[in-house]
Amino acid sequence: MSKTTDSSAKPARKPAKKSKSQPRGLTREQAHDLFARLAEDRPDPKTELNYSNAYTLVVAVALSAQATDVGVNKATERLFEEADTPEKMVALGEDHVRDRIKTIGLFRNKAKNVIALSRMLIDDFGGQVPDNRDDLVKLPGVGRKTANVVLNEAFGQPTIAVDTHIFRVGNRTRLAPGKTPDDVEARLERITPDKYKLGAHHWLILHGRYLCKARSPECWRCPIEDLCRFKDKTPAPK
Repeated sequence: MSKTTDSSAKPARKPAKKSKSQPRGLTREQAHDLFARLAEDRPDPKTELNYSNAYTLVVAVALSAQATDVGVNKATERLFEEADTPEKMVALGEDHVRDRIKTIGLFRNKAKNVIALSRMLIDDFGGQVPDNRDDLVKLPGVGRKTANVVLNEAFGQPTIAVDTHIFRVGNRTRLAPGKTPDDVEARLERITPDKYKLGAHHWLILHGRYLCKARSPECWRCPIEDLCRFKDKTPAPK
């Protein structure tokens, strides 16, 4: 005799997957303490890109996409000796610029952008680098991140440019958790104390570059180790 099944019976539910809980973000008081320590550790933070004026800074930052500051500095040393204004750069020509920067990634497209942004500065801005984000991002090869670096470094505006280092530090420490660079930037804008906003970009990028590294963070000598919410902290080497 065969068994019958109840067709009206509901199938058993699969157990819900447990979501990995993330540590909560830092408080404003903790954020203040974090920046105070980074400021004490590096009292005068600056970009490591070499530049002589706002124009060469724009070019250097645009060239730094998917390249190291050290590599960009090597490539621009002779270039900036030859051309430190948009007019001089256009006079050099794309082929010459391409030859000067061929040691860095995406050099062909970057050479085109350098000439194009130089021409736009001449035609639309009287050869001067604009001091606002809306105009800066109109320049070929200049996105929000590059614009924020220029506004901060050249014009002293309290902007924060979220690169891979700052994105990592913001999420790892839980100072500014976010799924996208824009999320992290927005959180940093809200939680960074006003007195530290001008230097925040530099402190965080240098911290990510030299201490809070992607693969082997040096947690044992980190000045904010006790504030950081990173679970897998690296112990001191034996």
